[in-house]
Amino acid sequence: MNIKDIDKKYIAPTYNRFPVVAQSGKGSVITDDRGRQYIDMGSGIGVTAFGIADPVWLDAVTKQAATLQHASNLYYTEPCVKLAELLCKKTGMKKVFFSNSGAEANECAIKAARKYAQDKYGKKRHVIATLTGSFHGRTLTTLAATGQDKFHKLFTPLTDGFVSFNAGCIDELEKINKDGTLAAVMIECIQGEGGVVPLGKDFVKALYEYCVKNDVLLIADEVQTGNGRTGELYAYMNFGIKPDIVSTAKGLAGGLPMGATMLGEKCENVFSFGDHGSTFGGNPVCAAAAISIIERLDEKLLQSVKDKSTYAFLSLENGKGIEAVTGMGLMIGIKTVKPAGEVIEECMKRGVLCLAAKDKVRLLPALNIDDGLFKKAIETIKRVCAE
Repeated sequence: MNIKDIDKKYIAPTYNRFPVVAQSGKGSVITDDRGRQYIDMGSGIGVTAFGIADPVWLDAVTKQAATLQHASNLYYTEPCVKLAELLCKKTGMKKVFFSNSGAEANECAIKAARKYAQDKYGKKRHVIATLTGSFHGRTLTTLAATGQDKFHKLFTPLTDGFVSFNAGCIDELEKINKDGTLAAVMIECIQGEGGVVPLGKDFVKALYEYCVKNDVLLIADEVQTGNGRTGELYAYMNFGIKPDIVSTAKGLAGGLPMGATMLGEKCENVFSFGDHGSTFGGNPVCAAAAISIIERLDEKLLQSVKDKSTYAFLSLENGKGIEAVTGMGLMIGIKTVKPAGEVIEECMKRGVLCLAAKDKVRLLPALNIDDGLFKKAIETIKRVCAE
Protein backbone atom coordinates (compact mmCIF):
# COMPACT_ATOMS: atom_id res chain seq x y z
CA MET A 1 0.00 0.00 0.00
CA ASN A 2 1.23 3.50 -0.78
CA ILE A 3 0.95 6.55 1.48
CA LYS A 4 -2.35 7.72 -0.04
CA ASP A 5 -3.98 4.29 0.43
CA ILE A 6 -2.77 4.00 4.04
CA ASP A 7 -4.01 7.52 4.73
CA LYS A 8 -7.44 6.61 3.38
CA LYS A 9 -7.57 3.49 5.54
CA TYR A 10 -6.41 4.90 8.86
CA ILE A 11 -6.86 8.69 8.98
CA ALA A 12 -10.23 10.34 9.63
CA PRO A 13 -11.34 11.85 6.29
CA THR A 14 -11.54 15.47 7.44
CA TYR A 15 -9.11 16.81 4.82
CA ASN A 16 -9.68 16.97 1.08
CA ARG A 17 -5.99 16.56 0.35
CA PHE A 18 -4.22 17.66 -2.81
CA PRO A 19 -2.58 14.71 -4.65
CA VAL A 20 0.91 15.58 -3.41
CA VAL A 21 2.94 13.49 -0.96
CA ALA A 22 5.25 16.06 0.62
CA GLN A 23 8.43 14.19 1.49
CA SER A 24 11.08 16.85 2.05
CA GLY A 25 11.86 20.46 1.44
CA LYS A 26 14.24 23.36 1.79
CA GLY A 27 13.31 27.00 2.09
CA SER A 28 10.31 27.57 -0.18
CA VAL A 29 10.69 24.40 -2.25
CA ILE A 30 8.81 21.18 -1.46
CA THR A 31 9.86 17.83 -2.95
CA ASP A 32 7.32 15.03 -3.33
CA ASP A 33 7.79 11.26 -3.13
CA ARG A 34 8.58 11.10 -6.86
CA GLY A 35 11.27 13.76 -6.67
CA ARG A 36 9.18 16.51 -8.24
CA GLN A 37 9.71 19.99 -6.80
CA TYR A 38 7.16 22.72 -6.14
CA ILE A 39 7.39 26.38 -5.14
CA ASP A 40 5.56 26.57 -1.81
CA MET A 41 3.22 29.58 -1.78
CA GLY A 42 1.28 28.35 1.25
CA SER A 43 3.96 27.70 3.92
CA GLY A 44 1.77 25.16 5.70
CA ILE A 45 -1.09 27.72 5.82
CA GLY A 46 1.19 30.48 7.09
CA VAL A 47 3.18 28.33 9.52
CA THR A 48 6.72 27.86 8.20
CA ALA A 49 7.50 31.56 8.53
CA PHE A 50 11.13 31.24 7.43
CA GLY A 51 10.61 28.27 5.15
CA ILE A 52 11.40 24.58 5.51
CA ALA A 53 14.46 23.50 7.53
CA ASP A 54 15.53 27.10 8.10
CA PRO A 55 19.04 26.79 9.61
CA VAL A 56 18.56 29.29 12.46
CA TRP A 57 15.26 27.69 13.45
CA LEU A 58 16.71 24.19 13.11
CA ASP A 59 19.69 25.03 15.32
CA ALA A 60 17.43 26.47 18.04
CA VAL A 61 15.12 23.45 17.95
CA THR A 62 17.81 20.77 17.96
CA LYS A 63 19.83 22.40 20.74
CA GLN A 64 16.78 22.72 22.96
CA ALA A 65 15.54 19.21 22.15
CA ALA A 66 18.90 17.84 23.25
CA THR A 67 18.79 19.87 26.48
CA LEU A 68 15.20 19.65 27.79
CA GLN A 69 12.34 18.73 25.48
CA HIS A 70 9.54 19.17 28.04
CA ALA A 71 8.86 20.13 31.62
CA SER A 72 5.59 20.59 33.45
CA ASN A 73 4.34 24.14 33.86
CA LEU A 74 4.70 23.51 37.57
CA TYR A 75 8.34 24.46 36.99
CA TYR A 76 10.11 27.40 35.35
CA THR A 77 11.81 26.97 31.97
CA GLU A 78 14.02 29.60 30.38
CA PRO A 79 12.75 29.52 26.75
CA CYS A 80 9.15 30.04 27.86
CA VAL A 81 10.05 33.01 30.06
CA LYS A 82 12.34 34.58 27.44
CA LEU A 83 9.70 34.28 24.74
CA ALA A 84 7.06 35.92 26.93
CA GLU A 85 9.43 38.79 27.69
CA LEU A 86 10.25 39.20 23.99
CA LEU A 87 6.59 39.31 22.96
CA CYS A 88 5.65 41.79 25.66
CA LYS A 89 8.55 44.12 24.87
CA LYS A 90 7.76 44.07 21.14
CA THR A 91 4.02 44.69 21.59
CA GLY A 92 3.59 46.57 24.86
CA MET A 93 1.33 43.81 26.17
CA LYS A 94 1.80 42.79 29.80
CA LYS A 95 1.37 39.03 30.24
CA VAL A 96 1.29 35.95 28.01
CA PHE A 97 -0.42 32.57 28.24
CA PHE A 98 1.02 29.87 25.98
CA SER A 99 -0.96 27.06 24.37
CA ASN A 100 -0.66 24.79 21.33
CA SER A 101 -2.83 26.28 18.59
CA GLY A 102 -4.81 29.25 17.37
CA ALA A 103 -8.10 27.80 18.57
CA GLU A 104 -6.66 27.38 22.07
CA ALA A 105 -5.23 30.90 21.99
CA ASN A 106 -8.70 32.20 21.14
CA GLU A 107 -10.33 30.06 23.85
CA CYS A 108 -7.98 31.66 26.36
CA ALA A 109 -8.80 35.13 25.02
CA ILE A 110 -12.52 34.46 25.40
CA LYS A 111 -12.09 33.16 28.95
CA ALA A 112 -9.98 36.17 29.89
CA ALA A 113 -12.54 38.61 28.46
CA ARG A 114 -15.47 36.97 30.20
CA LYS A 115 -13.67 36.79 33.53
CA TYR A 116 -12.65 40.45 33.29
CA ALA A 117 -16.20 41.56 32.52
CA GLN A 118 -17.87 39.37 35.13
CA ASP A 119 -15.37 40.25 37.86
CA LYS A 120 -16.10 43.92 37.24
CA TYR A 121 -19.76 43.98 36.16
CA GLY A 122 -21.34 40.63 37.07
CA LYS A 123 -22.48 37.56 35.11
CA LYS A 124 -24.87 39.52 32.90
CA ARG A 125 -21.92 40.95 30.98
CA HIS A 126 -20.75 37.90 29.05
CA VAL A 127 -21.55 38.35 25.33
CA ILE A 128 -18.72 38.21 22.80
CA ALA A 129 -19.39 39.92 19.45
CA THR A 130 -17.56 38.84 16.31
CA LEU A 131 -17.83 39.81 12.65
CA THR A 132 -19.82 38.12 9.92
CA GLY A 133 -17.37 36.16 7.79
CA SER A 134 -14.90 35.65 10.63
CA PHE A 135 -13.15 32.41 11.51
CA HIS A 136 -11.80 31.80 15.02
CA GLY A 137 -11.25 28.04 15.31
CA ARG A 138 -12.84 24.59 15.32
CA THR A 139 -13.50 23.87 19.00
CA LEU A 140 -17.17 24.21 19.98
CA THR A 141 -16.57 27.61 21.57
CA THR A 142 -14.43 29.06 18.79
CA LEU A 143 -16.90 27.68 16.25
CA ALA A 144 -19.60 29.61 18.12
CA ALA A 145 -17.40 32.70 17.79
CA THR A 146 -16.94 32.11 14.06
CA GLY A 147 -19.31 34.30 12.04
CA GLN A 148 -20.02 31.75 9.29
CA ASP A 149 -23.14 29.58 9.62
CA LYS A 150 -21.73 26.84 7.39
CA PHE A 151 -19.32 25.88 10.17
CA HIS A 152 -22.11 25.70 12.76
CA LYS A 153 -24.80 23.44 11.30
CA LEU A 154 -23.25 20.04 12.03
CA PHE A 155 -22.28 20.69 15.65
CA THR A 156 -25.15 22.45 17.42
CA PRO A 157 -25.81 23.29 20.15
CA LEU A 158 -22.73 25.47 20.34
CA THR A 159 -21.51 27.51 23.29
CA ASP A 160 -23.94 30.32 24.12
CA GLY A 161 -23.09 33.99 24.34
CA PHE A 162 -21.79 34.78 20.85
CA VAL A 163 -23.32 37.08 18.27
CA SER A 164 -22.03 38.37 14.94
CA PHE A 165 -22.46 41.72 13.22
CA ASN A 166 -21.42 43.16 9.87
CA ALA A 167 -18.10 44.96 9.44
CA GLY A 168 -18.59 48.70 9.14
CA CYS A 169 -21.81 48.70 11.18
CA ILE A 170 -21.14 50.20 14.60
CA ASP A 171 -24.91 50.75 14.90
CA GLU A 172 -25.40 46.97 14.91
CA LEU A 173 -22.90 46.66 17.74
CA GLU A 174 -24.73 49.34 19.71
CA LYS A 175 -27.94 47.32 19.39
CA ILE A 176 -26.16 44.17 20.58
CA ASN A 177 -24.98 46.07 23.64
CA LYS A 178 -28.22 47.98 24.37
CA ASP A 179 -28.70 46.03 27.62
CA GLY A 180 -25.05 46.29 28.66
CA THR A 181 -24.28 42.59 28.16
CA LEU A 182 -21.24 42.96 25.90
CA ALA A 183 -17.94 41.75 27.36
CA ALA A 184 -15.72 41.90 24.27
CA VAL A 185 -15.46 42.23 20.52
CA MET A 186 -13.17 39.82 18.67
CA ILE A 187 -11.91 40.74 15.20
CA GLU A 188 -9.45 39.64 12.53
CA CYS A 189 -8.03 42.78 10.92
CA ILE A 190 -7.85 40.69 7.75
CA GLN A 191 -10.36 37.86 7.52
CA GLY A 192 -8.30 34.97 6.21
CA GLU A 193 -10.69 32.02 5.94
CA GLY A 194 -13.39 34.58 5.17
CA GLY A 195 -11.74 35.38 1.83
CA VAL A 196 -8.61 37.43 2.65
CA VAL A 197 -10.70 40.54 3.33
CA PRO A 198 -9.09 43.48 5.18
CA LEU A 199 -11.32 45.53 7.44
CA GLY A 200 -11.70 49.24 6.72
CA LYS A 201 -9.32 51.38 8.76
CA ASP A 202 -12.06 53.89 9.65
CA PHE A 203 -14.26 51.07 10.93
CA VAL A 204 -11.47 49.53 13.02
CA LYS A 205 -10.70 52.94 14.55
CA ALA A 206 -14.38 53.59 15.31
CA LEU A 207 -14.71 50.11 16.82
CA TYR A 208 -11.65 50.68 18.99
CA GLU A 209 -13.05 53.99 20.23
CA TYR A 210 -16.42 52.39 21.00
CA CYS A 211 -14.73 49.64 23.02
CA VAL A 212 -12.62 52.12 24.99
CA LYS A 213 -15.63 54.32 25.74
CA ASN A 214 -17.77 51.40 26.94
CA ASP A 215 -15.05 49.37 28.69
CA VAL A 216 -15.62 46.52 26.24
CA LEU A 217 -12.45 44.53 25.63
CA LEU A 218 -11.13 44.42 22.06
CA ILE A 219 -9.58 41.09 21.07
CA ALA A 220 -7.37 40.94 17.98
CA ASP A 221 -7.26 37.43 16.53
CA GLU A 222 -3.79 37.38 14.96
CA VAL A 223 -3.60 33.63 14.43
CA GLN A 224 -3.06 33.96 10.68
CA THR A 225 -2.25 37.67 10.37
CA GLY A 226 0.42 37.83 13.06
CA ASN A 227 4.17 37.33 13.31
CA GLY A 228 5.20 39.48 10.37
CA ARG A 229 2.63 38.20 7.87
CA THR A 230 1.22 41.65 6.95
CA GLY A 231 4.50 43.59 6.97
CA GLU A 232 4.08 44.61 10.61
CA LEU A 233 4.74 42.38 13.60
CA TYR A 234 0.96 42.10 14.14
CA ALA A 235 -1.74 43.21 11.73
CA TYR A 236 -3.45 45.56 14.22
CA MET A 237 -0.32 47.72 14.07
CA ASN A 238 -1.36 48.69 10.52
CA PHE A 239 -4.60 50.14 11.92
CA GLY A 240 -3.37 52.47 14.67
CA ILE A 241 -5.06 50.65 17.57
CA LYS A 242 -3.96 48.79 20.69
CA PRO A 243 -6.14 45.78 21.55
CA ASP A 244 -6.71 44.57 25.09
CA ILE A 245 -6.00 40.95 24.13
CA VAL A 246 -4.04 39.52 21.18
CA SER A 247 -4.15 35.86 20.18
CA THR A 248 -1.68 34.31 17.78
CA ALA A 249 -0.30 30.97 16.55
CA LYS A 250 0.57 29.57 13.07
CA GLY A 251 3.89 31.25 12.16
CA LEU A 252 4.84 31.91 15.80
CA ALA A 253 7.05 28.82 16.22
CA GLY A 254 7.92 28.42 12.54
CA GLY A 255 6.54 24.90 12.13
CA LEU A 256 5.98 23.62 15.67
CA PRO A 257 2.59 23.81 17.44
CA MET A 258 2.36 26.90 19.62
CA GLY A 259 -0.30 29.46 20.44
CA ALA A 260 -0.04 32.59 22.57
CA THR A 261 -2.59 34.87 24.19
CA MET A 262 -1.18 38.27 25.10
CA LEU A 263 -2.98 40.25 27.80
CA GLY A 264 -2.93 44.04 28.01
CA GLU A 265 -3.11 46.33 31.03
CA LYS A 266 -6.83 45.90 31.73
CA CYS A 267 -6.69 42.14 32.03
CA GLU A 268 -3.05 41.33 32.78
CA ASN A 269 -3.99 39.99 36.22
CA VAL A 270 -7.37 38.50 35.31
CA PHE A 271 -6.17 34.91 35.83
CA SER A 272 -5.21 33.41 39.17
CA PHE A 273 -3.68 30.03 40.02
CA GLY A 274 -5.78 27.25 38.49
CA ASP A 275 -8.01 29.49 36.34
CA HIS A 276 -6.48 28.16 33.13
CA GLY A 277 -3.80 25.72 32.09
CA SER A 278 -2.10 23.68 29.36
CA THR A 279 0.10 20.60 29.59
CA PHE A 280 2.17 21.44 26.54
CA GLY A 281 1.75 25.24 26.45
CA GLY A 282 5.13 26.98 26.57
CA ASN A 283 6.95 23.76 25.73
CA PRO A 284 10.71 24.51 25.76
CA VAL A 285 11.38 23.28 22.20
CA CYS A 286 8.43 25.21 20.76
CA ALA A 287 9.41 28.30 22.76
CA ALA A 288 13.02 28.10 21.54
CA ALA A 289 11.72 27.82 17.98
CA ALA A 290 9.47 30.85 18.48
CA ILE A 291 12.33 32.93 19.87
CA SER A 292 14.32 32.18 16.72
CA ILE A 293 11.39 33.53 14.67
CA ILE A 294 10.35 36.59 16.68
CA GLU A 295 13.93 37.82 17.15
CA ARG A 296 14.37 38.01 13.36
CA LEU A 297 11.17 39.91 12.64
CA ASP A 298 13.03 43.21 12.52
CA GLU A 299 12.45 46.29 10.36
CA LYS A 300 14.59 44.95 7.52
CA LEU A 301 12.64 41.70 7.30
CA LEU A 302 9.26 43.44 7.62
CA GLN A 303 10.22 45.89 4.88
CA SER A 304 11.11 42.98 2.61
CA VAL A 305 7.63 41.56 3.22
CA LYS A 306 6.13 44.89 2.17
CA ASP A 307 8.35 45.04 -0.92
CA LYS A 308 7.34 41.54 -2.05
CA SER A 309 3.72 42.45 -1.39
CA THR A 310 3.98 45.56 -3.56
CA TYR A 311 5.48 43.51 -6.38
CA ALA A 312 2.72 40.89 -6.15
CA PHE A 313 -0.13 43.41 -6.10
CA LEU A 314 1.30 45.42 -9.01
CA SER A 315 1.88 42.25 -11.02
CA LEU A 316 -1.51 40.67 -10.37
CA GLU A 317 -3.88 43.63 -10.34
CA ASN A 318 -5.61 44.18 -13.68
CA GLY A 319 -4.10 40.96 -14.98
CA LYS A 320 -6.10 39.02 -17.55
CA GLY A 321 -8.49 36.61 -15.82
CA ILE A 322 -8.05 38.37 -12.44
CA GLU A 323 -11.00 40.31 -11.03
CA ALA A 324 -9.47 41.57 -7.77
CA VAL A 325 -6.48 41.22 -5.46
CA THR A 326 -7.03 41.61 -1.71
CA GLY A 327 -5.06 41.31 1.50
CA MET A 328 -1.94 42.87 2.95
CA GLY A 329 1.73 41.94 3.12
CA LEU A 330 2.24 38.30 2.17
CA MET A 331 -1.39 37.41 2.90
CA ILE A 332 -2.89 37.73 -0.56
CA GLY A 333 -6.25 36.74 -2.05
CA ILE A 334 -6.81 36.56 -5.82
CA LYS A 335 -10.38 36.62 -7.18
CA THR A 336 -10.13 34.86 -10.52
CA VAL A 337 -12.52 34.62 -13.47
CA LYS A 338 -12.04 30.86 -13.56
CA PRO A 339 -13.01 28.90 -10.44
CA ALA A 340 -10.23 29.14 -7.86
CA GLY A 341 -10.01 25.37 -7.64
CA GLU A 342 -9.18 25.11 -11.34
CA VAL A 343 -6.45 27.74 -11.02
CA ILE A 344 -4.94 26.00 -8.00
CA GLU A 345 -4.98 22.62 -9.76
CA GLU A 346 -3.29 23.97 -12.89
CA CYS A 347 -0.68 25.85 -10.85
CA MET A 348 0.11 22.61 -9.05
CA LYS A 349 0.64 20.86 -12.37
CA ARG A 350 3.15 23.60 -13.22
CA GLY A 351 5.00 23.30 -9.91
CA VAL A 352 3.41 26.03 -7.76
CA LEU A 353 1.42 25.18 -4.63
CA CYS A 354 -1.34 27.67 -3.72
CA LEU A 355 -4.22 27.68 -1.24
CA ALA A 356 -7.89 28.64 -1.36
CA ALA A 357 -10.01 30.97 0.75
CA LYS A 358 -13.69 30.87 -0.15
CA ASP A 359 -13.77 31.74 -3.88
CA LYS A 360 -10.21 33.10 -4.03
CA VAL A 361 -6.74 31.75 -4.61
CA ARG A 362 -4.81 32.46 -1.40
CA LEU A 363 -1.06 33.02 -1.10
CA LEU A 364 0.79 32.73 2.22
CA PRO A 365 4.44 32.18 1.25
CA ALA A 366 7.33 32.12 3.69
CA LEU A 367 8.23 35.64 4.77
CA ASN A 368 11.77 35.24 3.41
CA ILE A 369 10.91 33.45 0.18
CA ASP A 370 13.65 33.92 -2.41
CA ASP A 371 12.84 36.82 -4.75
CA GLY A 372 13.45 34.72 -7.84
CA LEU A 373 11.17 31.91 -6.69
CA PHE A 374 8.51 34.41 -5.65
CA LYS A 375 8.50 36.16 -9.00
CA LYS A 376 8.46 32.83 -10.86
CA ALA A 377 5.44 31.71 -8.85
CA ILE A 378 3.57 34.98 -9.40
CA GLU A 379 4.22 34.80 -13.15
CA THR A 380 2.97 31.20 -13.24
CA ILE A 381 -0.23 32.19 -11.46
CA LYS A 382 -0.73 35.09 -13.86
CA ARG A 383 -0.33 32.84 -16.91
CA VAL A 384 -2.76 30.26 -15.54
CA CYS A 385 -5.35 32.95 -14.84
CA ALA A 386 -4.95 34.46 -18.30
CA GLU A 387 -5.34 31.22 -20.29
